[in-house]
Amino acid sequence: MENLLERANDINGLLTRYGVKFGIYKNGEFKEQLFPYDVIPRVIKSDEWEMLEKGLKQRVNALNAFLRDIYTKKRIVSDGIIPEDFVFSSSGYTPQCEDFTPIKGIYSHISGIDLVKGKDGVWYILEDNLRVPSGASYPMIARELCRRASPTIFIKNAVSDNQDYARLLKATMDNVNTGGINVILTPGRYNAAYFEHSYFAEKTGAALSNGSDLILRNNAVYYVGKNGKKERVGAIYRRISDEYLDPLAFNPESLIGIPGLFEVYKKGNVGLLNAFGNGVADDKGIYYFVPKMIRYYLGEEPILKNAPTYLCFYEKDRKYTLEHFDDLVIKDVAEAGGYGVVFGNKLTKEKKTEFMEKIKNEPRRFIAQEVIDFQDIDIAENGERVPRKADLRAFVLSGETTKVWKSGLTRFSRNPDSFIVNSSQGGGFKDTWVLSQSKK
Repeated sequence: MENLLERANDINGLLTRYGVKFGIYKNGEFKEQLFPYDVIPRVIKSDEWEMLEKGLKQRVNALNAFLRDIYTKKRIVSDGIIPEDFVFSSSGYTPQCEDFTPIKGIYSHISGIDLVKGKDGVWYILEDNLRVPSGASYPMIARELCRRASPTIFIKNAVSDNQDYARLLKATMDNVNTGGINVILTPGRYNAAYFEHSYFAEKTGAALSNGSDLILRNNAVYYVGKNGKKERVGAIYRRISDEYLDPLAFNPESLIGIPGLFEVYKKGNVGLLNAFGNGVADDKGIYYFVPKMIRYYLGEEPILKNAPTYLCFYEKDRKYTLEHFDDLVIKDVAEAGGYGVVFGNKLTKEKKTEFMEKIKNEPRRFIAQEVIDFQDIDIAENGERVPRKADLRAFVLSGETTKVWKSGLTRFSRNPDSFIVNSSQGGGFKDTWVLSQSKK
């Protein structure tokens, strides 16, 4: 570990050189910035990881079952497990996906599940990201560079190799490939995660494409390379949100999508990862019901816990939220990236009154959660170790079977007084070491 600490500046310099950055739009301007890396890893022992792995598989299997059900038979609604008006009023619900099931019945092929470990030692799920989750590339390339700095450190510490993510991702694409090449569809270099798009294209052998490289002919998708060669596309790992992916089916003003893709996809002529329509399942309001989904679809008790959550849609929960506003964190169900998160005790009296009125007027829009006092993890800062809040994004891949990548993106707050760890909010990242055997 000391060797890595000594080489921390060199490793961050290489990350800069390789363009390991993320971009954000702020005040109408695109700004690209480094994603700060801290060399002190999060370490998870093998027995603890085994529990997490079982819980994550269970959760994602239930979420995929929910998506298959809600666009077809809707049993979970007719059986009264989730209120009908709550589901269908979700901004992520996609009526165009009605009565259609994607190839092999998988909706969320790549799921990013955000967890924190409380000071009570319990892991809590904070969010389910099933649309276009990002972040796996960062610990992968950091591990590559750390191995150069200290070639034997991972073997000596019995750390599971995290370089197999590319193999898992390729196998997931191949599983729904209808015959042709795999493509990673990017909105372009001004996207926040463009580094990741290009990195995974290189690692999986997929073609990196933007919408203008793909054409539709005879109800099939073709990739046209720089040499003009046309190749049939069998699977598209898209990094573009639903609403911009096909201007004929969704947002007609989109300039980055592929007109007609939705119809080709519905005919089963191309695999799409992740599927259209997943937004309803990663709605932060639907999150409230995931433990019930696990019991309903799988007949099992949830292995991993939700954070204690109040659904403002319900009068009883709304009343509790308003009465205990200062003790809670309030989340807008449609926001992401750390946006739309409000800590009640941080607001001025005027802002608090204003926000409480929003909750009364738009109860479907908000959930409230108990503030989890999650564990601090040391980071290296100015030559010292200092504690900071950190979460974990675990990646679950659904293909022939459901697999959990033995690693993950650990994000931390650089602000000692903040619980917000997102890169868009100034956070940094760490590698996640999953030990292949428990250390004594």
